[in-house]
Amino acid sequence: MAAPTPVPPVMTSGSQEKVALVLSYQYPGKYAFTVLAGAIESDPGLADVPIHYPRDRETLLATLLQCADEGYTVVGAWSFYSASFGAAVAELAWVHERLEGREVLCIAGGVHATAETEQTLRAGFDLVAVGEGEHLLRELLHRLKRGEDPKGTRGMARLEGGRVVQNGRGEGVVDLDAFPPFAAKHEKYGAIEITRGCIYACRFCQTPFMSKARFRHRSVRNVAEWARVLRQSGRRDIRFITPTSLSYGTADESVNLAAVEELLAALRESMGPDGRIFFGTFPSEVRPEHVTPESLALLKRYVDNDNLIIGGQSGSNRILQSSHRGHDTEAVVRAVRIAVEEGFLPNVDFILGMPGEEREDVDATLQLMEQLSELGARVHGHTFMPLPGTPYRDAPAGRVDEETQRRLDRLASQGRLYGHWKQQATLAEQIVQRRQPRARGRA
Repeated sequence: MAAPTPVPPVMTSGSQEKVALVLSYQYPGKYAFTVLAGAIESDPGLADVPIHYPRDRETLLATLLQCADEGYTVVGAWSFYSASFGAAVAELAWVHERLEGREVLCIAGGVHATAETEQTLRAGFDLVAVGEGEHLLRELLHRLKRGEDPKGTRGMARLEGGRVVQNGRGEGVVDLDAFPPFAAKHEKYGAIEITRGCIYACRFCQTPFMSKARFRHRSVRNVAEWARVLRQSGRRDIRFITPTSLSYGTADESVNLAAVEELLAALRESMGPDGRIFFGTFPSEVRPEHVTPESLALLKRYVDNDNLIIGGQSGSNRILQSSHRGHDTEAVVRAVRIAVEEGFLPNVDFILGMPGEEREDVDATLQLMEQLSELGARVHGHTFMPLPGTPYRDAPAGRVDEETQRRLDRLASQGRLYGHWKQQATLAEQIVQRRQPRARGRA
C-alpha cells in the first residue's frame, strides 16, 4: 500500500494561492476528465487554474514536479473504472516514490472510487470524490485557491484514524445543461453525454447505481449548441454517450420518436452538410425492444452510421430476468432481423459467465450468438465482471470453460465474433482478489 503524500498546508483564509491541476489523462480516465475539464474552464473563478493533460506516467511525474517547483499548490487527479483500478494504483505508487518530498494532493474519482471509497483511500489517494464530480472538483479548487483545507470539500472522503470520513454530500445530481460536455478551450473534445442515469438498473451495470436509476437528458438546444462548437473546431464526426440511445427525451420505458427526431434534426443543422452523426453506435447502444421499423427509418434519415450496437447480454431468458435486464431473447432476435432488413449491421453484446448460469444457460447463449450471426449480425463477447456498486458486487468472477471457448474461437475465426472476453476473465479475477468486506460505515 502506498503512503499518502503530505496534504498541502492550510493557509490563512482570504489568501489567494496558485493552484494547478494535473490530470492522469489516459484511458479510460480521459473520458471523464474531458468533461470535468469543461466544468473547470467554464467557471470564471477558476480561469487562472492551469490544467495539464499528461498521457503517460513519465510526463505525469515531470508535470507534477514542475508545477510544485514553480510554487503551485498541486492537485494530481485520477479517474478509473474497476477494471483499471490496479493500473491507477500502480501509477500512483510509482509517482509517490519519485516526488522527493514535494507536496501533491492526490485525488481520485469515478465509479470505482465512489463504490469502493475505503479501498481507494487505503491505496494511497488523499481524497476521494464520492459521486458525480463536476461540482466537487470546482469546490475543491476554489477552496485551495482561498487557502482553505481541501478536506472541507463537500462530497470528498478521506481517512482519519483508520476510518472513512466524508464531509457531507456534494450538491446532488448534475444538470447536464449547466456544464459543457467537453473542454473546448483546451481543445479536448469527446462524445457528448446526452443522458446520464438509467431507469433499467441492470444488476451487472454500475451506471444506474452511480448516477441514479432515472434519466437526465441534456436538452436539444444545449446539444445543438455544443455540436456547433465541435463542428467549428474542424471536427466532422459527432458521437454520444447514453446508456440507451432511443430513450432520449423520455422518463420511462417508452420511446419518444418525436424527441429523438427533434434532436437529430437539430444536430443535422448544427453539423452542416459535411458533418457526420453517429447515433446508436459506439460509445452507446440501443435496447433491443426499441428497435422497430419506425425507429430505424427515423435513424436512416439522419445518421451516418451503418451499424448499431444492441444490448443482448444473454441467450437465457432465466438469466435475463434474474439480471433485471427487462427484455427477453425474442426481442433480441427481432431487433437483429429488423436491423438487417433496414440496412444496418447489428453488433450484439453478450456477457459470458453471468451469476447463476447453469450449463443450459451457457448453451442457450452460445446458440443465440450462432443464430444471430447467421442472420447477419456480429456478436461482441464480454466476460462478466462483478463490479463494485452493483447488486452483483459479491458474485464470483465470470469464467469461460474450455468447450465454450472452443465455440467462441470458432465464431471469431469466421469473423462473426469479436471482443476482449479472454482479457476480461483475468480482470474479473483481479477484481475479486482485491475485493474487501463491505464498508464498515463512515464517520
